[in-house]
Amino acid sequence: MTSGTPLRVSDFDYGLPPELIAQHPLPHRDDSRMMIVDRKSGTVRHALFREFPGALGAGDVLVLNDTRVMPARLWGTSGEAKIEFLFVREAGPGSWEVLCRPARRARQGRAIRFPGGIEARVAGIAGEGRRILDFGRADVRALLHEAGYAPLPPYIKRAKQDERTRPRDIDRYQTVFAKKEGAIAAPTAGLHFTEGVLRALTDRGVDIRRVTLDVGLATFHPVRAELVADHRMLEETYAVAPAVARAVNAARSGAGSITAVGTTVVRTLESAWRDGAVRPGRGATSLFITPGFEFRVVDRLLTNFHLPRSTLLMLVSAFAGYDLAMRAYREAVRDRYRFFSYGDCMLIL
Repeated sequence: MTSGTPLRVSDFDYGLPPELIAQHPLPHRDDSRMMIVDRKSGTVRHALFREFPGALGAGDVLVLNDTRVMPARLWGTSGEAKIEFLFVREAGPGSWEVLCRPARRARQGRAIRFPGGIEARVAGIAGEGRRILDFGRADVRALLHEAGYAPLPPYIKRAKQDERTRPRDIDRYQTVFAKKEGAIAAPTAGLHFTEGVLRALTDRGVDIRRVTLDVGLATFHPVRAELVADHRMLEETYAVAPAVARAVNAARSGAGSITAVGTTVVRTLESAWRDGAVRPGRGATSLFITPGFEFRVVDRLLTNFHLPRSTLLMLVSAFAGYDLAMRAYREAVRDRYRFFSYGDCMLIL
């Protein structure tokens, strides 16, 4: 990539053998491999995630995203037609925005039947493949918890509607520190953590803090533009508590470092930066981080390996530096790392 030339989406492509896309979680969360990318030395080395606490020390702040994934995938029928729905967000009293496939079967005004005898009406068109369903007085969250499936990404090529794997995926496609339900995808860098790893960090004097960004369509919205600058991020909501803002700002003004667990935490903290400090509160962000972005808050990033041509890989390239990030990805492919949601991770120092 030449300095001064417009960034092209194709600049963020790389070859990935399909067999490296993790289809199942490992037996133990902290069994994951961890590539360590050092920006100062430009070096790459290899470790296991259970060694992660050794990278932090007293005075450092580790920030997690405590959003909780809804069992948001559910199948319904319209007449004889079966439709897959992803419940994106509550759009109002009794109504939900959903992503449906095939969308042509969910036409305006049609009735959709769901398990348990619950029926909804297609009340509106929300965008490409998206609909507004009116459930009346039905308890939709109870329906999802009773019959919904983990919203596994489409690159996990196995049966999505499988009762045998449903409980395991609902458990494993969720961080051990998840708290506030509202996400339709896991903040996957957090999936490697166990209670033991969290205790080890606390024992080392690391200050563990939590923010919330409800992972929505924005994080995974495909980039269809040719030029990076032409892509527009959708909004996602976030919340930063006053105590978290104080801890992060204190570390920034002292000797501590700020480690973000996942790209969602990076976007939350950098979006909350105003007038020289991280500000508490709730907000919505459409922040699109690409090479050339000036990071004001985050010093280190723990992240999974992301899809080619994705906004997540662009963020990683902005943080690590484009050349180093792409070299690290090529090495991860050569060393047979496991990719994407159930895959291994990268720590960028």
